[in-house]
Amino acid sequence: MLDVLGEHPEAVEADLAHHYPGYGPGGPVAAYWRGEITLRWLRVMVEGLPPNGAVGRAVNGHAWQPETYAAADSRDLLALLFTAFVNANRDPKKPVMPWPEPGWRPGDPTPEEAEQQQVADRAQAKAAFEHITAQVLPAKE
Repeated sequence: MLDVLGEHPEAVEADLAHHYPGYGPGGPVAAYWRGEITLRWLRVMVEGLPPNGAVGRAVNGHAWQPETYAAADSRDLLALLFTAFVNANRDPKKPVMPWPEPGWRPGDPTPEEAEQQQVADRAQAKAAFEHITAQVLPAKE
């Protein structure tokens, strides 16, 4: 039974209850335990759950769908095209408009995480530099 529900049984149960409301209280899982449906039919229902439900969010760790990624890519491309148009048609005496940064995507670090990583990288680089210079430069007295 647990093999059918997978690694996120609560999300599966929530999706089943949402997409199959005709099975009464507890949804299809309760119907299975009451003997109203077979384990095979429960597995078929679980495998047929849509990717944008609770299971998809639990597995992916976010609610983004392919359409969301396409919209973000379109926004980034539009920003690039706008910047290229403005720079191509700008007054030569005016400064060039900087290229836009791509928008955030799931899995990208937040600005705070990126800043913390930069601080850690700088500290690591400084420690490595000091380690190397201590080996090649004469010791200070």
